[in-house]
Amino acid sequence: MTIGGIITAIIFGAIIGALGRLIVPGKQNMSIWLTVLVGIVAAFAGTGLAHLFGLKTEGWNFWETIFQVAAAVIGVWLVAALWPKKTGTH
Repeated sequence: MTIGGIITAIIFGAIIGALGRLIVPGKQNMSIWLTVLVGIVAAFAGTGLAHLFGLKTEGWNFWETIFQVAAAVIGVWLVAALWPKKTGTH
């Protein structure tokens, strides 16, 4: 993977992760780096699912994007449920 590919993965990961956070109801105690990480993993998972269904994964594809956002929603929900909650500083 080239440096351009890594930067693109980070940018799209941030977008996909942010969409996942917008769709999941309630407040999520997640940092921005964790949102980007979930988004990157979701982007790869969504592309993998699209490939399994025989969809075109070159360029932009509507269903591939839907799979990526759905994977991000699941990822954000799981991380929000399992990540330790921030406690007050007393």
